[in-house]
Amino acid sequence: MGRKWNNIKEKKASKDANTSKVYAKFGVEIYVAAKKGEPDPESNRALKVVLERAKTYNVPKAIIDRALEKAKGAGDENYVELRYEGFGPSGSMVVVDALTNNVNRTAPLVRSAFAKNGGNMGVSGSVTYMFDPTAVIGLEGKSADEVMELLIEADIDVRDVLEEEEAVIVYAEPDQFHAVQEVLRGAGVTDFTVAELTLLPQNYVSLDGDAAVQFEKLIDALEDLDDVQQVYHNVDSEE
Repeated sequence: MGRKWNNIKEKKASKDANTSKVYAKFGVEIYVAAKKGEPDPESNRALKVVLERAKTYNVPKAIIDRALEKAKGAGDENYVELRYEGFGPSGSMVVVDALTNNVNRTAPLVRSAFAKNGGNMGVSGSVTYMFDPTAVIGLEGKSADEVMELLIEADIDVRDVLEEEEAVIVYAEPDQFHAVQEVLRGAGVTDFTVAELTLLPQNYVSLDGDAAVQFEKLIDALEDLDDVQQVYHNVDSEE
């Protein structure tokens, strides 16, 4: 699939290790998901997805509880979900998902991050058609063959099951996210190393030299923005 999911997550966790930024972003995401429906993950599938992902990033329970309580109580902040698309160095493609309570603030910041790092914003639809929504679920303690057998027995059709860096990664349709996890939990899996609803590029590009350095700066600049929740791209990250 072109990405080493555990390596990517570890790199991001390392970058955020000395800040509370990643936890603050999860707080907003949990609050927004909880406000969309009931603040109960068993009846709110969007919230359940966010909470599963938060676990893989070791988000403190206090952060999660505070966001849920805010959604249950007097929290009246209104956030808008936005998606920006653009191009980075050497034909790279980038999709940015944001949650913001100030649309007029977010767009210029995202545009500036692109412009200052060798990229440019595109119009809606200019990039996303080259990406596929995908559920990515990672686990340890079982082989890819064991996982595939479990999913086949449960009549769950997935795109692929691969062994990556001592972990098994399942790639599935987004609507199979919870079903895959339930099958694996039934087989004794208690923790997941990855639990993402993401966008995967249909084709990857490789960058080197100055282009690779500039691209890394672009992604860092985008991810450092408080309103940005997720950044997806088509650059091969297997290094």
